[in-house]
Amino acid sequence: MLTLDDIRGYIAGIVNGSNVYIGKLNNKKDHSVGIYHRQGNGPPVMALGGYDYSSYDIRRVSLLIHWDKDVQASEKAAYNLYEKLKNVSSLSIGDTPINCIILQVPEPIDVGTDDNGVYEYVIWLDFIYGK
Repeated sequence: MLTLDDIRGYIAGIVNGSNVYIGKLNNKKDHSVGIYHRQGNGPPVMALGGYDYSSYDIRRVSLLIHWDKDVQASEKAAYNLYEKLKNVSSLSIGDTPINCIILQVPEPIDVGTDDNGVYEYVIWLDFIYGK
């Protein structure tokens, strides 16, 4: 199983010096990335014979890039993370082999600012991982 905490550890390694968290965090610090479960649609991955015979599964996540009050710096941080994810060529997270990362948006989505005027972007992606 690939957990949000596993993914948090991976993302923390590629956004050096930033705060990376899972779940709701009140009073988010600037230069933070939040990892959230994202609901999918459709049936679960199911091979003939049942779930135990499936060789892979999917973990759908949403990344919230909560950066700072400078829109240009915030956009740059979001696009840097997006490019790093887009260019992964080989990956295991812990003992879990990642077969594929599917970016579900063509670019980071600008979601405006929070109540404190900090710019935020969202990236949706799916991790296809071996069981």
